[in-house]
Amino acid sequence: MTEQYGPQVEACYQLHGDKYRGPNELFEESQSRVAAALADDDEHRSIFKRILLPQRFMPAGRVQSSAGSPRDVTAFNCFVSGTIEDSMESIMRMATEAAETMRRGGGIGYDFSRIRPRGDRIASLDSASSGPLSFMDIFDAVCRTILSAGHRRGAMMGVLRVDHPDIEEFIRAKQDGTSLTNFNISVGITDEFMDCVVKDKPFELKFEDRTYDTINAVALWDEIMRANWEWAEPGVLFIDRINADNNLNYMETIEATNPCGEQPLPPYGACLLGSFNLTKYVDRLRTAFDIELLKADIPPVIRAMDNIVDRTNFPLPEQEVEAKAKRRMGIGITGLANTLTMLGIEYGSAEAVKVTKRIMKALTYTCYEASIELAQEKGPFPAFRKEEYLESGFIKRLPEHIKEGIRKHGIRNSHLTSIAPTGTISFCADNISSGIEPVFALEVDRTYISTSGPQTVRLKDYAYNNYGLTCKTSDELTTDEHLNMLLAVTPYIDSSVSKTINVGNDVTFIEFKDIYVKAWKGKAKGCTTFRMAGKRYGILNAVPQDEPEGAACFIDPATGNKECG
Repeated sequence: MTEQYGPQVEACYQLHGDKYRGPNELFEESQSRVAAALADDDEHRSIFKRILLPQRFMPAGRVQSSAGSPRDVTAFNCFVSGTIEDSMESIMRMATEAAETMRRGGGIGYDFSRIRPRGDRIASLDSASSGPLSFMDIFDAVCRTILSAGHRRGAMMGVLRVDHPDIEEFIRAKQDGTSLTNFNISVGITDEFMDCVVKDKPFELKFEDRTYDTINAVALWDEIMRANWEWAEPGVLFIDRINADNNLNYMETIEATNPCGEQPLPPYGACLLGSFNLTKYVDRLRTAFDIELLKADIPPVIRAMDNIVDRTNFPLPEQEVEAKAKRRMGIGITGLANTLTMLGIEYGSAEAVKVTKRIMKALTYTCYEASIELAQEKGPFPAFRKEEYLESGFIKRLPEHIKEGIRKHGIRNSHLTSIAPTGTISFCADNISSGIEPVFALEVDRTYISTSGPQTVRLKDYAYNNYGLTCKTSDELTTDEHLNMLLAVTPYIDSSVSKTINVGNDVTFIEFKDIYVKAWKGKAKGCTTFRMAGKRYGILNAVPQDEPEGAACFIDPATGNKECG
């Protein structure tokens, strides 16, 4: 049987062309372009191309559209803004830098916690501060303006620490349905706050060295939870855990993430993304997963992705300096749910957890081994400091042979693993399940923005369409089954994981709150939920099995629900 190259579903092939290919460029030509642009030599190009053509590995969209192309865009999907200080000069400079980053194809995360609270006196002007929320409006307008100049929606993440005096205003910021529509928002949750919640202790809201109020921590937690119950925002980032687990905690402090939360990054941080399509490693009889083929594919992928750092344009010089100093990348997976279904395993089950851990262990350890080997040839990342790196966060949990390799040779890339939502690239791979998410529905109506305007298509799930296989869908799973999969991958991810826990209508508010506590106790770095009975629309609409052809879905462009092109 001849291996099929590229998307076989017409709509998926068309979207791939709209997003990633040049005029009249065929799929195979586009992958040849990417392989040639990122390869070290002819042998590496040939090997990498053989991985790209069947979509075993899919670089993120920015890589596919920019590598070897004359387009003036960056290959990096993810950025975090420079530090936004409490001054008009800093705020406006960061807004200008944001415009340039988005113009070149990047999504951005911001931390607004350094801006003084609303009503705080500004002595030099004898006036009062308008607070961080008012300045977020500026960034929202910048994103909206950049969108008006092209067809791709901008993506932003706004973060505020839980101890900021304006935190309650931030929690409610998007609930009118018209404000900050170009933002995802998340609360930076500290360990101190969670300890106060668990022990029902008072909690201080403060800015710099001044305490503004002492509040009931449980009451504030309930307000955050109620907002998620109804509006699916703000997301929760366990910011202290993110920093404690960071490979570079000896030299950087992380305060924000990229728009979908899978990349916690320092100021001016940038990260490359790419995902292995796990469905392509299931044998033709659907009896086994070829983990040895996955491990063999990883070294040429790491080599190619590392080359991007030196072969792409950066929107800002500060981003280039940061990227080249640390050479971060985020290699992840997609199609996990379809893979489990093809193997006859129920998503969220004990067997699913076992198989997922086995795959992630192999992927992560092989990524680190490949980066160590690359360091022997090309040198470690410039910011590498051996003893401090070996004592940092995630690294201490790696097997001894990997730590010994780092000790002896260094490592080429500071970070290597991340799990993104992979919405568009999964669509372009014949609608495989995205990231580590379960199958949303066996059939969906999906609207996307193409070069010719909005397009609505009906798509069948990959495993259902190709093999007639059914499975539990996202809203049929229990919250624990969702959590099981998040916590299964977490120990093997040095950055973070984008995962939405869908909540059924039978879940009580008390049970809902417990999801977040379980995520924190399970050492997740963040948590996102979506309740179907809430007040917010999702990105996809399921098609009932008895519904006639031609039904349309409603896609709310203001949701920002895990859709990263």
